[in-house]
Amino acid sequence: MKLYIYEHCPFCVRARMIFGLKNVPVELQVLLSDDFQSPERMIGEKMAPILQKDDGSYLPESLDIVDYVDNNYAGNPILIGDRSANIAELIKQLQQYDYKLVCPRYIKLGLAEFATQSAIDYFVTSKKEKMGSFDQCMAQTDALVAEVLTVLNKLELLIISPEACNGQLSLDDICLFPVLRNLTCVKSLVFSSKIKAYIQSMAKRSKVDLFFSKAI
Repeated sequence: MKLYIYEHCPFCVRARMIFGLKNVPVELQVLLSDDFQSPERMIGEKMAPILQKDDGSYLPESLDIVDYVDNNYAGNPILIGDRSANIAELIKQLQQYDYKLVCPRYIKLGLAEFATQSAIDYFVTSKKEKMGSFDQCMAQTDALVAEVLTVLNKLELLIISPEACNGQLSLDDICLFPVLRNLTCVKSLVFSSKIKAYIQSMAKRSKVDLFFSKAI
């Protein structure tokens, strides 16, 4: 199987996680940010992730990919834990910081989807309407980090184990870890030991890299 992704995309991380957690082999193929032709050829629109299955057919949508792999490969499903409405709400709160706090940093991390200037230019232009200039967003870092820490303080009280936020692997882990993982690119954001242990544990188990060493 082949998984088409953007390295920065939290939805792509969701799909990557299930392969790592179940030790199912998959080939990762990073699309350029401004590559419309490839995804449109596969599924008729520009989006990622896209899974090319063993039979050659294509499956989009991150949680559909997660469900497909969990239920059809490497034994019984592993995402069987209960979900938490409180964690789901905090995930929503953290997701809003993907734009102003994290997006301006993505293009500085040396990621494959931004290997060309045209790919960078497309990404910056496509985000500008929603968030303003990247320079203005970077100037708001301190205030945004303070807001994120308020949410993380609430999250810390809910995480039961570094192996699974609710004590047993569930879709909450699939949705929570990608958001936290992308926040590791913010150098001034200091995670509590409990949340950092969760991030590092999930990264190792799911075989998804973190951005601590590249943080800006």
